[in-house]
Amino acid sequence: QRLFNFVPFLPSVCINKQIMKEVETDIDIQTEALDSPISNTSMKDKDGSIWTHWFGKKEFGLAQLKVAGILLIAYIGDRWEPSYPRNDNHNMPIFWTLHALLLIAAGATWKRVPPRDSSSTRVTLLSRPQTEEWKGWMQFAFIMYHYYRAFSAYNFIRVFVSSYVWMTGFGNFLYFDKKKDFSLVRIVSMFIRINYFPILLSWSTGVSLDLYYVVPLHTVGFFVTLLTCLLAVNLQDRAGLGYWSSRIAAISVCLILHVAFYETKAVDFLLVFSKEIHFRFQADKYSAWIGIVCGLLMQKASEYMSWAYGMGVDRPLVQWSQRFLGIGLIMLWYFGFGYISDKYVYNPVHPYVFILPLLGWLMVRNSSRYLTECHSTFLEFLGKNTLETYVLQFHLFMNHSVQHIPVYLPKSGADGIMIMRILNMLLCGTVFVSVAVLARKVTVSTQNTVVELVEILQKVCKGESLAQENGDDDEEELRPMVKPTETPKEVS
Repeated sequence: QRLFNFVPFLPSVCINKQIMKEVETDIDIQTEALDSPISNTSMKDKDGSIWTHWFGKKEFGLAQLKVAGILLIAYIGDRWEPSYPRNDNHNMPIFWTLHALLLIAAGATWKRVPPRDSSSTRVTLLSRPQTEEWKGWMQFAFIMYHYYRAFSAYNFIRVFVSSYVWMTGFGNFLYFDKKKDFSLVRIVSMFIRINYFPILLSWSTGVSLDLYYVVPLHTVGFFVTLLTCLLAVNLQDRAGLGYWSSRIAAISVCLILHVAFYETKAVDFLLVFSKEIHFRFQADKYSAWIGIVCGLLMQKASEYMSWAYGMGVDRPLVQWSQRFLGIGLIMLWYFGFGYISDKYVYNPVHPYVFILPLLGWLMVRNSSRYLTECHSTFLEFLGKNTLETYVLQFHLFMNHSVQHIPVYLPKSGADGIMIMRILNMLLCGTVFVSVAVLARKVTVSTQNTVVELVEILQKVCKGESLAQENGDDDEEELRPMVKPTETPKEVS
């Protein structure tokens, strides 16, 4: 009877046993898979892929240690004693003598870099070495203006600062207009390059970011240029406007917004940050925008340069006309506005007239093919480190928030021997520039490694494989294992 009662359940028991067997088999297969090297690699890619594929993490960590050391040096330098008030260091003869020596150094390091193709008719206007050279001598004047309290050179220094901001609009327009790269990577890269070290330096030394006012000017100029170019590209691609129509429309919108902000009481919004920011932004309210306009006209200017100096034809009339016109623009600025000794009278007109000496200098500096191919390597070196020398001058070349001059050598104080004061300046300058060069290197290392990390994070967010970058490496490892069927030809 018991057997009879059990018989109806036999099919279900057999089926259940079969299911259990299949489940056990599946578990065994999965267990073997988990133990296999391929699966382990997959799990590692899934769990630790970001850290594993961030190859610059060691470089990043080392860079931060170096940054910490630089910040410590800046902290000590800013509080160094003995020191004396900077106003007691006013000395215009030495200020101009140092510029004469700078001119000699520029001539001694004058270098010509001819084009690779000697038959080329293309003439490069504002090459990278020449731009760095330009930044270099302006930065030298800027720092010495602070060190020697060269009050009478104020208007020239204002033009130099505006030229820096002009370059932000000019250079970034050329980049965005050509590359059309408005990516997060580009934004992060530029933001770190401009802001990373100054922010840390401000925090470590306890000074306000207002002291580094050029940094926010560059940052805002970058974003203004980015948004203007982004609008121009969208007007061309989506609205169907032509190149010139889209660029002129976008630049016009940018100008309208500038006028609506800076020429009305809306500009007082900047007082939320500080009076210093309020003043500095008004002093350079159109500098980046004018740089954008000049970037738009760069192609036409390059065509003119190729016609004037690149056709293998000597055009002395064009050459000297360009030089006299450039000198004329500089003189027009100086005798019309630059001579004004009262900065409170000059400042309101500066944003509208600084372009005159700027264009005048560029016309004189590029008034022959030979001049466009030459530059000073010493000034180029100074120009490559302008951001770091700008922010560190306040803590190492000067100190106590740029209000004092540090004294490292005996008898080099305010009432010390002149030769000892000059030697003290040279010693401070050597240390200051050396630290600035190191600061630039570690900032660039930080910039590159963070950009690499951002690219990895973007791939993760998009669900892209991170291992594909190693595909070529894996293929290279396997290649020696394959017997070649043909002797490779020798490459000449």
